Amino acid sequence: MRADLEVDWDIPATPGGLAGRLERFMGPGKSRAESAVEAAGALVCVLLLAAGITASDSFDDWSGPQLAIVALAGLDLVGGILTNATNAAKRWYHRPGPAVRRGRLLFTGAHLLHLAAMGLVVLDGDMGWTAVNAALLLLGAVTVEFTPVHIKRPVAMATWTAAVLVNLFWLPTPAALLWFAPLFFLKLLVCHLVTEAPLRPRGIGG
Repeated sequence: MRADLEVDWDIPATPGGLAGRLERFMGPGKSRAESAVEAAGALVCVLLLAAGITASDSFDDWSGPQLAIVALAGLDLVGGILTNATNAAKRWYHRPGPAVRRGRLLFTGAHLLHLAAMGLVVLDGDMGWTAVNAALLLLGAVTVEFTPVHIKRPVAMATWTAAVLVNLFWLPTPAALLWFAPLFFLKLLVCHLVTEAPLRPRGIGG
């Protein structure tokens, strides 16, 4: 262990009720620094994403429901990437126990709904796009989850890269949605499923 760093796997107690459930969903014990980076990063990235989408040719052609799905997907992916990358989320979603593994896989599998909404509504019923990305998600998730921890990170990066390349070269996607696959698979295969030590400078509190 480096002398200037320490690992903190301790999960603080959380309150009951809705507030506690929300805190556990986001990761208990998030530091002020993590919250600040998450908020500022999300603001910048969402603004960039919105600017790119509204400047695209597809923007004027989308219906209200299609625009709503695109907007919600963008907010969810940007926020999810940053949240799942925090020490607080790593401590919570990678704590010991078989139920935690099931939870990670269920959380990832629930994102098949994102693919269905994008493929069947925004892409006007593109079953090929939806099916291929669903297969990439499920295969990638199982591969990463059951890979030994010492090689989990490079395996996750390999599955992410493969999924992005398949989308770029073999799945027709409007220019306004080219961001979706990279962010979608980054959130789930890399940020959510990879076990990483919650590091902080030694002697600095949460």
